[in-house]
Amino acid sequence: MFVVKAYLPVNESFGFNADLRSNTGGQAFPQCVFVHWQILPGDPPETGTKPNQVVRETRKRKGLKECVLALDNYLDKK
Repeated sequence: MFVVKAYLPVNESFGFNADLRSNTGGQAFPQCVFVHWQILPGDPPETGTKPNQVVRETRKRKGLKECVLALDNYLDKK
């Protein structure tokens, strides 16, 4: 038996279980445990930054428009 420890960002973990099982013929079983969180450097609205990429990929996965909306879209309107 082998034990492999690694950090896997949550946004990149979707489908990991199925991929691991299919590529090992069902012999590997992942056990995921939350260890820590870390702020990504950069600004989500700024094109080309890692936070922008994460937001766009998350919105795409959820079936939303990929564009990062301005903050005004999330504030209460008076």
